[in-house]
Amino acid sequence: MERGTKERKRHSGKGNSTAGKIWRAVRPLLIFLISAGICVFVFAFAFNKVKAKLFSPVDINDATPVEITINSGSGASSIAKKLYEAGGVDEEGNIVSPGLITSKTVFKIYVDFTGKSSKLKAGTYILSRNMDIEQIVDVICEGNPPRTTLKFVVTEGMTAEDIADKLVTLGVLKAKSEFLNLCKTGESFKESYPFVANIPVNSAQARDYALEGYLFPDTYEIYSDESAESIIGRMLTRFGQIMGDEYTARAAKLNMSVDDVITLASLIEKEARHENDFTRVSAVFHLRLDKGMKLQSDAPLKYIFHTSGVLTFTAEQMADASLYNTHVYEGLPLGPIANPGRKAIEAALYPDEEYMNEGYLYFCLMDSETGELIYAKTLEEHNANVAKYRPNW
Repeated sequence: MERGTKERKRHSGKGNSTAGKIWRAVRPLLIFLISAGICVFVFAFAFNKVKAKLFSPVDINDATPVEITINSGSGASSIAKKLYEAGGVDEEGNIVSPGLITSKTVFKIYVDFTGKSSKLKAGTYILSRNMDIEQIVDVICEGNPPRTTLKFVVTEGMTAEDIADKLVTLGVLKAKSEFLNLCKTGESFKESYPFVANIPVNSAQARDYALEGYLFPDTYEIYSDESAESIIGRMLTRFGQIMGDEYTARAAKLNMSVDDVITLASLIEKEARHENDFTRVSAVFHLRLDKGMKLQSDAPLKYIFHTSGVLTFTAEQMADASLYNTHVYEGLPLGPIANPGRKAIEAALYPDEEYMNEGYLYFCLMDSETGELIYAKTLEEHNANVAKYRPNW
């Protein structure tokens, strides 16, 4: 019995010894694999964080085309320098405005790390600040021919439909519905543009186009095949630049929202043509709003009935139930009736103080060629002016 017990202990000890040897042999490998896994995880996490911060676009909202020419024989360093200084540099070498990348070093590290340093090709490229490093590098590596650009002019007072028609005429869009559907609700732009999100919900739903008034008139250089969404983004970005802190603060001082200002500015844009009339028309409208009078502007009627060049309207048209009709409803119309320029916006914010103090409440067209207006303080004076100048209309 004692011998059997010793035999079992001997066999048991042998088994433990074997397991121990296996564990001692495997343990370093397991430790290495676990450590390597942790390192890979940490590296991947850190890399993604760095990539998100340093490899992201310079400005996700800026799709302005920037032409870059890469000469034959250019290396990663010279290409990185050209991309970084794409916004221009002054005589001392200081950056004038942001380029296409935020860091030359990061660009070089990226192309080296991805093995694309030797694949960068010479050529002329149309890039933009809303492209990240990966997209920029891919374009340069593929050697794609540059996209054709064209000048797109949006003049003051154009409506959303006017703009859509022009894009179709230029051949940028196949149909204007693509553009107008985006303008209808503005939903696609609320997250990126606070002033769009702040348009009163009920009002925006009832308007012909929620983005009417916010498509800022300017000269844009766009791609010949650019999407409607991208083009609208350009105009909204420009609007945001114009309607900055100063104008927003002034609107608040007048107890007006940005939407109120743009709606009023759109009326001024359509009523005033002569240089001196913008602030004067604004003064008349401000006074009438202060006194609780109807604005009685004919400009919204042109928007309601899609007419241009019409100077007189029938009694039936003037009584139309549209919420844009300022002959029927007090206060501002339902929303902007056009896209006003800077001059009209400034006039809405800074009406002519002299005309306000003197109490001018009426105006009518005096010279149909120059568009100059004549003003009156009383209805009797106004009716006399209309009778005098109507034949010239």
